[in-house]
Amino acid sequence: MPSLKDLAKECGVSVATVSKALNNQPDIAPATRERIRAAARRVGYLPNAAARALKTNRTYNLGVLFVDEKQSGLTHEYFSAVLDSFKVEAEKRGYDITFINHNISGKSMSYLEHCHYRGVDGVVIACVNFYDPQVVELVNGDVPVVTIDHVFNNRMAILSDNVVGTKALVQQAWACGHRRIAFIHGEKTAVTENRLAGFYQACEELGLKVPEEYVRCGVYHDVDRCAEETRALLALPQRPTCIIFPDDFSALGGYNALSEAGLSIPEDISVMGYDGIYLSRVVKPPLVTYQQNTKSLGRLAADKLIELIEHPRVTLPEQIRVSGKLLDGGSVRIL
Repeated sequence: MPSLKDLAKECGVSVATVSKALNNQPDIAPATRERIRAAARRVGYLPNAAARALKTNRTYNLGVLFVDEKQSGLTHEYFSAVLDSFKVEAEKRGYDITFINHNISGKSMSYLEHCHYRGVDGVVIACVNFYDPQVVELVNGDVPVVTIDHVFNNRMAILSDNVVGTKALVQQAWACGHRRIAFIHGEKTAVTENRLAGFYQACEELGLKVPEEYVRCGVYHDVDRCAEETRALLALPQRPTCIIFPDDFSALGGYNALSEAGLSIPEDISVMGYDGIYLSRVVKPPLVTYQQNTKSLGRLAADKLIELIEHPRVTLPEQIRVSGKLLDGGSVRIL
């Protein structure tokens, strides 16, 4: 690979002039800058990452902390879409991606230690147990962080507006004539707390009384658990006419349980999901769901993390909420 010195010789200028041209510094004539850049493209010159790190005190490497307890990894369509958007924006801005963990070549280390070991400039934290002491240590450490769907005091957070999303589902069910609406929510997280708040707010605003047994604790992305909770709802003396599931994937458990009970969707009972993943469009009938804006979530997470890295003195922590949209389908009957 040609060096900076080789490129300077090719252009007939000093190494300093080449460096200034490639770094877009203002004291180089536009014609000279373009000539040097054209030569760099022609000879295949690429800046050395290690040298750039020494000069700028940055590695241009962003960490991603993604720990999925369900072991679905990047097949988790919602989070993989968010991370893909994050990656696209980061690469557009000249940054690479490294996944953070706590086991390097058999040696155990904390998430913060791994960040120091890899020399990442900042970390986005998504799909983890945010109450894990190692996560808390990382958030309170010396590495810039942005969290997705969780709020820490005085830290940057990008949030899907789960209150608005859940309210939209309840309002849609109510508009279709449903007055007995059940909600199977996920395990205890900040996301769940917001969705429960949205559910109860919408019911109160619409004058709906919600029996305690209509609100069930399921598990995100767990088909079997949500099938079990669906059976519990069907066993009630007065079962609901509409069930909202924690996510589109777990709604498959509801589809299976209803089918096993000899019930049809939506003729006998209506069903709603959350996330708006591709699966919701291809199940039969297509699922009425709330689609989260994964592109905006990932792009904003990258943008705000890079702002924290490049402009730390003027970038203030904030909580940015991102709204999605209701997707129609054939899973809700008009009563």
